[in-house]
Amino acid sequence: MTAPYVLEARGIGVRLGGVTALAGVDLGVRAGQVCGLIGPNGAGKTTLFDVLSGIRRPDAGRMLLDGADITRRSPVWRARHGMRRTFQRQQLFGRLSVAENLLVAQEWRGGGGGFAADLVGSPARRRRERERRERGERVLAACGIGALGASYAGGLPVGQAGMAELARAIADPPRVLLLDEPASGLSGPERERLSAVVRRLAGEEGCAVLLVEHDVAFVMDLCTRVVVLDLGAVLAEGPPAVIRADPRVREAYLGVS
Repeated sequence: MTAPYVLEARGIGVRLGGVTALAGVDLGVRAGQVCGLIGPNGAGKTTLFDVLSGIRRPDAGRMLLDGADITRRSPVWRARHGMRRTFQRQQLFGRLSVAENLLVAQEWRGGGGGFAADLVGSPARRRRERERRERGERVLAACGIGALGASYAGGLPVGQAGMAELARAIADPPRVLLLDEPASGLSGPERERLSAVVRRLAGEEGCAVLLVEHDVAFVMDLCTRVVVLDLGAVLAEGPPAVIRADPRVREAYLGVS
């Protein structure tokens, strides 16, 4: 029996001025699945990500999380219910250290005991703070940047900043992870580390992963399912081998008729 979708888009439509950016897009991601979203420039990939994460409200269609309609839910609500996203341009808090960026990602759960506990440094508060720092250290090590915890995030090169943003997105364990061009600017070893982290999240923690990426070889190697957008509509979807062999994909995206 096929598992239900954790995250699902049904009939998503978006108009930007007089342009149709998305036209009736259906997409779903299951727990433990790594799904790639590819397509030529202007296909609507980032617009769809904005809709999925709550940054943009669609003109038509619905968004579902575990079968419940979340179309009108805010980005904050979605994040606090396990949906996390990275961006093409890293959105780190540059004046904080890398480790502090990960603490910020976990702080929304509260410290235990409220403001008074913060003032007196209650044992419960100190324990939670220690647990969060230890969690952050483990995540940074898994992302290959364990030595950068004390470094200011604003001074990191592009590749390390990308891994730091990934670490922040998963510091509080996600149920759905949206990765927007995660391999951009990464070195070969960093890409291998990224792949290992994503596979572990999906395989061991059951996270549903959807990623947009222009590196087709990277997508085909990492993802178990691929969706192709073209001109705001789903052109094809299926396992990587099926997508590779689809002549419509080769013509529209790969430039081979």
